[in-house]
Amino acid sequence: MKTEARCAERNEVVRWLDETLAISQGGDYPGAWNGLQVEGTHRVSRITAAVDASPSVIRKAISLKADLLVVHHGLFWHDIRPLTGQRRRLFGEMFLAGLSVYSSHLPLDRHPVHGNNILLAKELGLADGTPFFEEFGAAIGLRFDVKIALDQLKERIALATGSAPKTFAFGPQTTRSIGIVTGGGGSGLHRAVAEGVDTFVTGEGPHWTFAAAEEIGINLIYAGHYATETFGVRSLAEALGGHFGLPWQFIDLPSGL
Repeated sequence: MKTEARCAERNEVVRWLDETLAISQGGDYPGAWNGLQVEGTHRVSRITAAVDASPSVIRKAISLKADLLVVHHGLFWHDIRPLTGQRRRLFGEMFLAGLSVYSSHLPLDRHPVHGNNILLAKELGLADGTPFFEEFGAAIGLRFDVKIALDQLKERIALATGSAPKTFAFGPQTTRSIGIVTGGGGSGLHRAVAEGVDTFVTGEGPHWTFAAAEEIGINLIYAGHYATETFGVRSLAEALGGHFGLPWQFIDLPSGL
């Protein structure tokens, strides 16, 4: 006798995600559209997760016969664009496959359990962090008052992310206060300095931050936007799959940024 595959109601899955991530609390960048971005089939039997809702990721999720794709960077970031050309074809493929897409940006960054920042910190062996780096009315990063040799911190970051970080060592060789903001936090360098850290760990930032870090006298570490933000969606998908008893898979397609 053939056993029917386990599945869950899409609306129940979305409700669990909304409540777990508290997406209604705290702001985000205009157009981030936290929550369900594309409505697919009514039932979910297989979950995929990825950092970015890129065409390659979406087509990989479809090829895996997933009903749900959970991402950190969703499909909508700028002004509304018409569904024409390549974009129309991509959405057509999602509709035809019945793929739902759920996105969580800053709610996932700041989450106390599944957040990118808390999970990266744990990978680095840092604990007892305090809220750091306010964005849209809520702290998204973490600060750690800890003494650690800069070279040792760099080694830990390389092990956690899989590649050596770009380091501008203009601060002390032994840290006293480390601030962590995954993703593109570099443009907020002066905010990080104002909060008293001597070492700022983030994913990437603009070119001017090199000179600014030297002038200020701070250690600025760029560990990769993508590389610092794989932790949250993995953790979230694992918890989601466990809650509903559904299989899940992380789609690892690095952007190189």
